[in-house]
Amino acid sequence: MITYYFRTIKDDVIKVMPEARTGVWVHVVEPIEEEITSLVQTFSLDEDIVRDATDYYEVPRMERSQGGTYFFTRYPLRDQVQDNATAPLLIIVGESFVITIAVREVPQFKKIINGEVSVYTTQKAKFFIEIMNILTASFDRELLRLRKAVHKDRAHLQTIGPREIERLVGYESILNSIVDALIPTNAWLQQVPRGNHMQLFADDIEEMEDLVIANGQVVQSARSVLKTIQNIRGASESIMTSRLNNTLRILTGLTIILTVPLVITSLYGMNVPLPFQENAYAFFFIVFLNVTLLISLVWVFRKNQWF
Repeated sequence: MITYYFRTIKDDVIKVMPEARTGVWVHVVEPIEEEITSLVQTFSLDEDIVRDATDYYEVPRMERSQGGTYFFTRYPLRDQVQDNATAPLLIIVGESFVITIAVREVPQFKKIINGEVSVYTTQKAKFFIEIMNILTASFDRELLRLRKAVHKDRAHLQTIGPREIERLVGYESILNSIVDALIPTNAWLQQVPRGNHMQLFADDIEEMEDLVIANGQVVQSARSVLKTIQNIRGASESIMTSRLNNTLRILTGLTIILTVPLVITSLYGMNVPLPFQENAYAFFFIVFLNVTLLISLVWVFRKNQWF
């Protein structure tokens, strides 16, 4: 689906246009073959690069080609069937237009469309920077949610179990997806002010530098949360291993303790002549001997801290 949005500094709100014009923002969601062909012909785009935007696992990168500059990035998306916590987004900045192509609806753009974030589509550089700021902020919010969840599990480290470990593995997968999306994006963001990728004024360059710093801080934050998860997993594995060793030690000790009286009672169950077998108090003697041996073994095990 292709939607044309337009707003100048004279307009109060962003408007939906029936067709393309100078200064338009073309937002494309889940493009079909006919729409891709129409875009390529209308805006003289590189067809191969545009088709790359339909690949769900496309990696962030920047290319300068026919029709303008192509910026591949990714944004956080939760409600998806693919095993990836981010989705691809292609931003094309041309001479008189900005095009965004996504394989799924971009929730972060609702603020722009609803007018919560004020943008002017005719100011291409500022509009591009605002889009990237919104995406960076959405990554930051997702990291804040993950950080709270991770610290919640860390507070219950002593009682952590397989279900919590599985949840942490899921968090780690999401964070790895975020880091994989942010690092290459940060790399090409640093190149934008240095090359002739779009017209940038002095204030635009300052905003780009701030954007690079913000993006880098999100990367560091994601790595910090990843490190926390790895520490929690390592500590939980140590705790679970220690619990298992303690259980095995107790079971081994009980086996040894119970084996000694079992041997004695087994001997007196044999159908052969045995000492004290004619004694009327033989049974009580054997019970007393077993109890004494049990108490002695328990005392030895406790003294050596085997229990």
